[in-house]
Amino acid sequence: MMESYGIILKKAREEKNLDRETVARETSITIEYIKGLEEEESGVFPGEPYMIGFLRNYAEYLGINPETVMTLYRSKTIQEAPMPEGLLVKHKPRFFWPLVIGMSCFAVVAVVATILLIIKFKQPGKNRNVIIAHGAMPKNYELSDRPLKARLFHGDQISYPSEKGKIILAVSETLGSFGLSTPVGTLYVDLAEEAELDVDGDAQGDVIVYVSDISSTDASRGAEVRMLLRRQDDDMLSIDSIVAADIMSESEVRRAHQPRIILEDNRAYPFTVNAVFRGSCVFRSKIDRRQSEENYFMNGEIITMTANNSLRIWMSNGNTVKFTVIADTRSFDLDIGAAGQVLVQDIRWVRDSEGRYRLVVVEID
Repeated sequence: MMESYGIILKKAREEKNLDRETVARETSITIEYIKGLEEEESGVFPGEPYMIGFLRNYAEYLGINPETVMTLYRSKTIQEAPMPEGLLVKHKPRFFWPLVIGMSCFAVVAVVATILLIIKFKQPGKNRNVIIAHGAMPKNYELSDRPLKARLFHGDQISYPSEKGKIILAVSETLGSFGLSTPVGTLYVDLAEEAELDVDGDAQGDVIVYVSDISSTDASRGAEVRMLLRRQDDDMLSIDSIVAADIMSESEVRRAHQPRIILEDNRAYPFTVNAVFRGSCVFRSKIDRRQSEENYFMNGEIITMTANNSLRIWMSNGNTVKFTVIADTRSFDLDIGAAGQVLVQDIRWVRDSEGRYRLVVVEID
């Protein structure tokens, strides 16, 4: 029997001779959350997105493949879900089977009569083409430098050329999580998650996938997905690359505009920004040194961005976006801009003259 994700995390920590206090200090994950992950107590987290984020970060810190623990977590979630009402055994009334038999006989007679009438009145020359329901046949998509935005269904295929030849990805799951069959196996992306997938096993991200809509009860609805090819010259900075030389001094920032301080600390670390759209907006983001990405978002859509040093955001209507910054397990709500205002903002770490670090918001001309 396969071990649960909590046991795997706890064993890995103990094998490295780490106590929870040390882990909390080095990962900025509180002891309460570390205990919650190891003992699989999801109730201690403010929400599932927070738990998933901490679960991935903790697994990476311990040197465990995050997809392994995510697969175990999803399996546990599915097993603990209540049994659908349709699967419960219900006692049938005494007259049930006689009624079923009678209805079946009536249906058979009706079908036979209909077939005879069709044969009798059928005229030659009629169109005999079979009509296929819209969306019943799988579709093929070509992925290029332009983002692909589509509602994908089970069996749909996405292909793109690579140095190793043509890569074909197939949609294998549209219930709860979005699953893609790839040359290295099935990879999953959760709702409102932006994932960078290594689909050819070369330890480099190839495709960026964001799932904006997927049903937890009806796989036939498919999944609303955005996909983009990952350019290999846009490698994301690792956590170890956060050094003082990459962080601007506070005096450099002040020469442009007065920054708004979100939090202060004696070190810099990765932070996450959730953007919730309250209306239509053209939105562009640039994370650290990566290439900027632009898309059009509508009311109710959410994107999540994680940066090591800085995040630059452009928006066509400042009042339509609500931001939440998550850093060191704390969250901070930000309202940026007014209705109809076109804005460019930086959310970034800066270093003051005394060597302390501040996470600030600063407007860019």
